[in-house]
Amino acid sequence: MRREKFGRKSEKLDPEQFNLPLEDVELAQGVLEAAQEKARRALKGQGRAESGTLNRNRGHLPKHLPRVERIIEPETTLCPCGCGEMTRIGEDVSERLDVVPAPLRVLVTRRPKYACRRCSGAVVQAHAPEHVVPGGLPTEALIAQVMVAKFGDHLPFYRQAEIYTRQGITLDRATLGNWVGRACFHLKPIVEHLRERLKGAERIFMDETRAPVLDPGRRKTKTGYFWAIVADDRGHGGAGPPVVMFHYAPGRGAVHALRFGEGYRGHFVQCDGYDAYDKLTRVDRPEGPWTLVHCWTHARRRFVKRLEKDGSPIAEEALRQIAELYAVEKSVGGLPAEVRLAARRALSAPIIAAFRPWLEDNVQILSHI
Repeated sequence: MRREKFGRKSEKLDPEQFNLPLEDVELAQGVLEAAQEKARRALKGQGRAESGTLNRNRGHLPKHLPRVERIIEPETTLCPCGCGEMTRIGEDVSERLDVVPAPLRVLVTRRPKYACRRCSGAVVQAHAPEHVVPGGLPTEALIAQVMVAKFGDHLPFYRQAEIYTRQGITLDRATLGNWVGRACFHLKPIVEHLRERLKGAERIFMDETRAPVLDPGRRKTKTGYFWAIVADDRGHGGAGPPVVMFHYAPGRGAVHALRFGEGYRGHFVQCDGYDAYDKLTRVDRPEGPWTLVHCWTHARRRFVKRLEKDGSPIAEEALRQIAELYAVEKSVGGLPAEVRLAARRALSAPIIAAFRPWLEDNVQILSHI
């Protein structure tokens, strides 16, 4: 199971590769449907607004979005029989998602100077505000937009530069990189504050995920890893805000887990079954070794796949017992720690006590899952 989950998968295609042809198929499907709708309207003699509408993606749009209403009245409300003005008896209402493209603008700052006409000895002027790029072109809002596009939307600097070029603004990738680098420097105090909050958390979550990175000189990418460390007790009655930090490392060995966990004062690490985390239980630190807390989701996932594959009754029974544990957790979610502990001792512990010998009795069959 561990080899399947954590071993090399170089023989498998990256799932993202499937998205490209699928997107082409979806695009072609949209063209086909538009042509069919136009043909149906022509045959029925209907206008565009009178044709039947598809119910696809017609869920309720978020309430927080502003609504801009428009009312489309008939050309005339006079009765065609000559009876006079018609009475409104109802209306059809539809909602569509719209976008207002973000316009670029120039922020002009003026700092008037004042002097005394009598003595001419004093001149006053407001101090110039500090900027991330002193005397430079961008506002902090523009830099924030570049950073979100880069790190949140994975849009490289050169592509962002092309977007600005279409609006008549010439920016090269080096300039954008310099802006972001300066912003990262000024954000360091916030990063350190987040790190200190994480270090004081009693429980943390740790996981690593692949990330393709450029490999200079080879004109290709290599595999790096982002390690995420999270503290989030909102689902367990905690009042503190969630905190997450990402660390980059060239690999996923235990040395990185140990390095990223230096200085942390908690006692529990929730993680998957990857062997590298086992070394956290042998680390020498004032608080003592870490206690690993594994996640039932990873174990459950294998049984789900086996049940979907061949309807295995062993997998079905395992999922039933795991579901009982999930039901206990759902019933005490958000309650104080002592209440959750009592429920787990009274309800979850007996389930685990019965589940373990069942797993041991079926170990030969389970080894193929």
